[in-house]
Formats: sequence, structure tokens, C-alpha cells
Amino acid sequence: MAETLNTQFGIKGQLVFNADASGLIVAEIDNVLGSASLCLQGAHLMTWQPKSQAVPVVWLSRDTKPAVGKSIRGGAPVCWPWFGAHATESAFPGHGFARTVPWRVIESGTEPDGATRLTLRLVASDKTRIQWSHECNVDLTVIVGETLRMEMTTENTGSTDFVIGEALHTYFQIGDIGQVRVTGLDGCEYWDKVGGSNLRRQEGGISFSGETDRVYINTGATCVIHDDELNRRIHISKSGSLSTVVWTPWVEKANKMGDMGQPEGWREMVCVESVNAIENVVKVAAGTTHTLIVEYRAESV
Repeated sequence: MAETLNTQFGIKGQLVFNADASGLIVAEIDNVLGSASLCLQGAHLMTWQPKSQAVPVVWLSRDTKPAVGKSIRGGAPVCWPWFGAHATESAFPGHGFARTVPWRVIESGTEPDGATRLTLRLVASDKTRIQWSHECNVDLTVIVGETLRMEMTTENTGSTDFVIGEALHTYFQIGDIGQVRVTGLDGCEYWDKVGGSNLRRQEGGISFSGETDRVYINTGATCVIHDDELNRRIHISKSGSLSTVVWTPWVEKANKMGDMGQPEGWREMVCVESVNAIENVVKVAAGTTHTLIVEYRAESV
């Protein structure tokens, strides 16, 4: 399969497809601006590092073990067509099925500035149709360069409307969770998922001293991760998304998860996710499309 993909979509000196130890196919991108890796299962971007940065911007757990049908810890998981638990079916997987099923490559190319573009489409199957019977196409385009741009488009090809929840659940590499803060959400309301689901209002920036799991609603704001240890800022700009999730598991939950990079890999990551959830789920009318776009940029300070 990798050989066929390289013939059809490989780009000399930029994009090559390889099979990893588990048999999953991974797209490896390395151009003059940046590098990245993306697993075709789940259209899961695993790593990204612009050439201007000495440390990766997207975090991947050193303890994750990619396997067929299993989610990967870190990177930018695709949550679709629901976010969190399914509304009525407890047996359905949390955050939807998109992150653990095959996607196929439909296009690749080079941008005018030298960035590499790759587009994948979710592959529907009898198993996915049990969980989601609506007719649609779901495409993810990733543009890897000095910035990272991700565009997820849901096209309703059927004759009835449907509603989706979704997220690009991105993990960011940081120096230490105790020395970062996230700005851009001052004054926003959020559902606090730690210790009960309560609606609160953010005051100032977000700093971390324990488990944090917040769904900020009705906001399309750009967020910035200020990292004092790595002396950089990570900018997260988005459109087509009105929720933002900020998450760190902290020590107790991380230890229970078992794949966060022991003993304290969790201290080196924070999630700032571009989402449509709760009040902000999206109705996609028959014959229309919805696109969630996010762009990441890192700068040294």
C-alpha cells in the first residue's frame, strides 16, 4: 500500500509514505519550512515542528503504541461526528469513531511558499454506518510549513439535515505545565468538567495547578500559549469553531491513563482544542458543507 501511495501522491524531497511496526501507514513530511508525520488511520497528525523551532510544537507521547483500531496519545486527534460521550448510546466510542478508522489519501501538492499539502477522506464502512447513518463526505486537509493549517470539511451529500459535534484535539509541547498560561478566553463562559459540570466565567489568563477540563462556549477567539520555560508563544487561530477546550489531566488521571509518557510526560503537554460542542454543535443542512479551520504558529520570545 505504501508503494502505491508513493507512486500516486508522494512528493520527492517532501512527502513519503511508510508502514510502521504495527502495519499502519504514516505520511512523513519534511520540507524547507517544517516537518510532520500523519497516520492515515484517523487522519491523525502525530507531530509537527517548524524549522525555526528547536523543540516540536505538537506533542506525541513517547509511550503511545499505535495499533489498528486504537487511538494515538498525542498529536491532533480528529473527534467526529460527536465530541465527548455519545448523547444516547453509551457503547459508542467517546469523541466519535473518526480517529480510529481508515482514511484514504485523495490529494497532495506543494504550496507556493514550499509548504506541503495533504488531503484525506474518511472511509465509511458497515461498522461506521451503524453509528452514523447519514450520507456525507468528511475531508481533512493538512498544510505543513512554518505554520500548520488544518481544515476539516463535512459535506452533507444526503437529503436530510444532521447535527455534528467535532474537534481537532491538539496536544501542544510545552516546557512545564506549571509555567505556562493560556490567554484569549478572558470573559468567556465555560463548562467546568472537573468536580461536576458547572458553568463559570473566565477571569484573566488560564494557569494550571491541577486537573483542568473546560469547554469554553460561544467563542471564536484566537488563543495563545505563553511558555516561560521554552521561551515561546504558540498562537492558535480558528474559524468555523465556537467552542475551545483546555485540558490537562494532572498526575492522578495521567497515571491511570498509562500512556502519557511516564513518569511525568503529562507535564510537557497541554491541550487547547478547536471544537464545536454542547451549545455549539453544528447543523449541516442537506446539500451544504461546514468547515472547521485552525492554524498554529510558534514564535520565540
